[in-house]
Amino acid sequence: MATWKQFDDEVPELAAIVHAQLTATKHHVLATLRADGSPRVSGTEVDFDGDHLTLGSMPEARKAHDLQRDPRYSVHNNPGDGSMTVPDVKISGRAVEVTGPEFDAYQAAHAGALPPGPFHLFRLGIDEVVLAGLNDTRTGMAITLWRPGQSVRTFARS
Repeated sequence: MATWKQFDDEVPELAAIVHAQLTATKHHVLATLRADGSPRVSGTEVDFDGDHLTLGSMPEARKAHDLQRDPRYSVHNNPGDGSMTVPDVKISGRAVEVTGPEFDAYQAAHAGALPPGPFHLFRLGIDEVVLAGLNDTRTGMAITLWRPGQSVRTFARS
């Protein structure tokens, strides 16, 4: 599992595209696993905090409980206007809840920029990043895959 920094260090060009897509809009889609193993999708926001990609959650939110019980997640960026001029971004991995002194330090460092009241904070470890979009002729799919410590692979689908 990689941090955002490792991803950015290994493939900065790809990380720049992903960063642009995740910051182009505020809301994205998070997939977690319910206690019975079935999927749950929720709206979410992600942020970049030093070496880490993070997400927050309201207290007692189902998605937070899902991640506390089973840390596996996937985030899909907001696809924007539907024109498919830029690829969709999908990130999968395992979330780790930030608690204790690290959580207190995060709150102190972001004082004034955080929503009021308590919240959960998760660091998103990265197992896989996929970009999926149209090829240059817009006649098929161009898929890019990165996994920690591996070369970037590209695929074409017609």
